[in-house]
Amino acid sequence: MGSRERSLPQVFKGIAIFTPGGDLVYAIDEYKQHRWHLQLCSVLQELLGLPEPPHFLVPCFTATIDRWLEPQTNAIQQVAELYPMVQRYQSLLNVLFRTSGQVWSILHPPEDACDPAVLMTYQQRFPELWRSHDLIVCLNQAQHPQATNLSWAPPQKSSTTTPGYVFRLFVSGQSAITEQVLQSLHNVLERSLRQPYTLKIIDVQNHPELAEANQITATPTLVRIWPQPIKRIVGDLNSVSRILQDMTTPL
Repeated sequence: MGSRERSLPQVFKGIAIFTPGGDLVYAIDEYKQHRWHLQLCSVLQELLGLPEPPHFLVPCFTATIDRWLEPQTNAIQQVAELYPMVQRYQSLLNVLFRTSGQVWSILHPPEDACDPAVLMTYQQRFPELWRSHDLIVCLNQAQHPQATNLSWAPPQKSSTTTPGYVFRLFVSGQSAITEQVLQSLHNVLERSLRQPYTLKIIDVQNHPELAEANQITATPTLVRIWPQPIKRIVGDLNSVSRILQDMTTPL
């Protein structure tokens, strides 16, 4: 996520692709271009230095949302779909696509298309995809409606080659409370933080080893990994002044 609030068009197509390690690249396009997931694979190739685009991530690690205006009723309609391997990221997707409370439909891939044993055969060739790089990267469609190239901006680096801020948010499971926490924190960071940052969401139910390694005893917990020293807030994340006071220091 970046350090500036982004507005979304009224109607758009949004797509997201995750890596097995939990990194995310997503895009929003009001012109509804096609073949996006293959473009996202090319972005992952460049971001992570992969030998080739990881097309095997499609469709197993993807999510898509389509929002359009119904001509007869002039009402906004919306369909949000994802595959089982990324089902645990619904709350994060709702924050990124501003679809609070949306229940995503689960798509069922063709038989054996997302067999975990088959997918693991790619790990040796693409080891970076199985590592977490704390990436949540948004691609912006070029403004011209005929444009087919996508441009992206990875987290900016400071003069010390370290991102301005690195946060980890530990939550427990998918719920309305989890989504509210994500939305509240996202709003604070987008509107008030004046430095580049990356934010990684970790579900302790899926990754208890990370909770133990980071000494997480309650959720939600926000941890500032960088700049050091490490700081954390446990519990209420609705206070803008508290988050900014506790989590920010001169860089």
